[in-house]
Amino acid sequence: MTATDTTDTTLRTVTLNVNGQTIHQQVEPRTLLAYALRDAGLKGTHVGCDTSSCGCCVVLLDGDTPAKSCTMFAVQAEGHQITTVEGLGGPGNLHPLQQAFWDQHGLQCGYCTPGMLMTAKAMLEHNPDPTDQEVREFLSGNLCRCTGYNNIVKAVQQAARVMRDEAQAQALAGMVPGTDPSTGTAGGGAQ
Repeated sequence: MTATDTTDTTLRTVTLNVNGQTIHQQVEPRTLLAYALRDAGLKGTHVGCDTSSCGCCVVLLDGDTPAKSCTMFAVQAEGHQITTVEGLGGPGNLHPLQQAFWDQHGLQCGYCTPGMLMTAKAMLEHNPDPTDQEVREFLSGNLCRCTGYNNIVKAVQQAARVMRDEAQAQALAGMVPGTDPSTGTAGGGAQ
């Protein structure tokens, strides 16, 4: 490095908590979180624009805050809980949003889908009963070139209903006499 070259290419070890697992990775300070995640084998986080315009790279920070990982450095993500689309669910155990996107044909090519799913999950954490207009507004930072958004909105609404029903069933299970609220099973646990 010369006196006029201020680029720091020194590798740093970052410790990222992704989908409940700890990842240690060597990165340059300028490495974007999207690329660090992809280098760690998490290919669900897509990069479509590198300018935060398309939303393909959205991940969740600390459970419910959507972040465009193409404009966040990996070193900035240390100390946060990161959830990628791989952390939602998988074959045989789909998250209600994933199932709804399937049921409602809320995807075509699928490139934007991970960002749509993560953004929709964040919205439903804050607003479990959104209107169609609220869904459209919250997803306005996510671009899709294929679907026209109608089926995406239908999918988010289906997932919202399922998630509300699941939350209500869990709440009722906790109120049933003789049921252990922490497990939802009869008998109150081991004696």
